[in-house]
Amino acid sequence: MDYLTGSSEPFLRFSVFAGILIAMALFEVMAPRRKLNSPKATRWLTNFTIVAIDTAVVRLMGALVVPIAAVAAAVYAETHGWGLFNLIALPVWVEFVLALLILDFAIWFQHYVSHKVSLFWRLHRVHHADVDFDVSTAIRFHPVEIALSMLWKIALVFVFGPAAAAVVVFEVILNGCAMFNHANIALPAWLDRALRTVIVTPDMHRVHHSVIRSEHDSNFGFNLSIWDRLLGTYTAQPQKGHEGMTIGLEQFPAPAPTRLLWSLALPFASKPR
Repeated sequence: MDYLTGSSEPFLRFSVFAGILIAMALFEVMAPRRKLNSPKATRWLTNFTIVAIDTAVVRLMGALVVPIAAVAAAVYAETHGWGLFNLIALPVWVEFVLALLILDFAIWFQHYVSHKVSLFWRLHRVHHADVDFDVSTAIRFHPVEIALSMLWKIALVFVFGPAAAAVVVFEVILNGCAMFNHANIALPAWLDRALRTVIVTPDMHRVHHSVIRSEHDSNFGFNLSIWDRLLGTYTAQPQKGHEGMTIGLEQFPAPAPTRLLWSLALPFASKPR
């Protein structure tokens, strides 16, 4: 799997990202789950500008610190024999599966902590302040939160030492699932029930974006749905139904969250709760 970690890796990740983004955007047009309340053009301009800034921040981090990307950290850890998987002999497929599960739970835990610790919530509420829920919400994260998330993944890589290919696959799955479960798409009820036994569906994750505190403090998963079920943070459906629920944060009504500068300044203004 050397091609996953070579010079083609950024192209592979971008191709998958762009492909899923376009597919979900088209699906939203053909089979929307909810009617959007704010102009899509304004929201998308803000959300995509934020992800462009996020990308620039990560690249700047890479220029200042080596290795900064999680994949580069995995290569570095393997070269220097760092991490649990580099110290014990496991079958390749077992290590691969364990690495995906560990990283997925770690992202669930990071998400959980971002709701419980005021400092992290200040950053994460930029994501939750979006007044609508569609595929562009998946990329709406404050640049500082993105930087901290990257550092968290790098720390995990140094501790566990997963293969670089496993890290690439995880990153691709994470991005793809995030765009899928944030998409404003209507799945048949039977399909949603079947999928959410394993992965997070749009209906399951939409509950997490409710203005109701008990609902947005549930369903923290991005990929696998098992963590919320096992740890008691699973909510099956919103109290007011998917068409009747309100998306966002009650203290930040539209149109403010659709504005770029307002969104970037949000962590530094007002109280977290």
